[in-house]
Amino acid sequence: MTAALLLLGAALVTWPGNRALLRARRVASVRPRWRTPWSVPAASVPLLCGVAAAAGGALLSTPLVAGLAGVVASLAARAGERRRAGNREEARVLALAEALGALAAELRSGRSLEGATAAAVTACADADSGRALARAVRAPTAPAPADAGLLGDALERVSAATLLSQRSGCSLAAVVGAVEDDLRARRRYRLDLRAATAGSRASTVLLAGLPLLALAMGGGVGADPWRVLTTTGTGQVLLVAGVGLEVAGLAWSDRLVSRAVR
Repeated sequence: MTAALLLLGAALVTWPGNRALLRARRVASVRPRWRTPWSVPAASVPLLCGVAAAAGGALLSTPLVAGLAGVVASLAARAGERRRAGNREEARVLALAEALGALAAELRSGRSLEGATAAAVTACADADSGRALARAVRAPTAPAPADAGLLGDALERVSAATLLSQRSGCSLAAVVGAVEDDLRARRRYRLDLRAATAGSRASTVLLAGLPLLALAMGGGVGADPWRVLTTTGTGQVLLVAGVGLEVAGLAWSDRLVSRAVR
């Protein structure tokens, strides 16, 4: 019964919110349509990892360890999925910047807006970003997608520039080039910030792993700290508190870096 309640708690912790579901739908729209027999939706990976870790913990140790293992594994999988989503967004930003550069070059060469847009969509490495750029140019009054982040902001500026060009006849190439330069500058800033904080993040992970080293050293000298932590009441309280502090510290440091990079 205890293990079932702990697994239920892990499932509630890893249940994806609206933002995660929207991100998963956008990512699925640019993925290949074929699937391997063992592929699973990205939103289900944290839950599956938590269940697998909890099952392994239940077989090897106590129900409390099984529940903690499930929660930690699901949170780790969720953090990994966020990191992969960030990498995919960086790739989409770079693809959109390349497409905007191609669009500005085509417009400066005297090509029509429709022809320049088609060439830019062809030059875009990400099909979804190319289609979004085509919509921003061909239908500038269409609303921007919700929760689109840096890409949505860039496309809104392209739409506004297209409307202004249609109404006043001003040059669209200059504004598109400025949006491209801004995207590249923001991407360089993000990369520089990640490089600057890489040492601090590595130190955080190293400090988080020291308790495991202490457990191994204690077991090596015959103290058997794992049995104390898993079989006694005081040890179980300390184990839960320690795991909670570890998870909270790692999540706090990751959130600080994520907010700074945005």
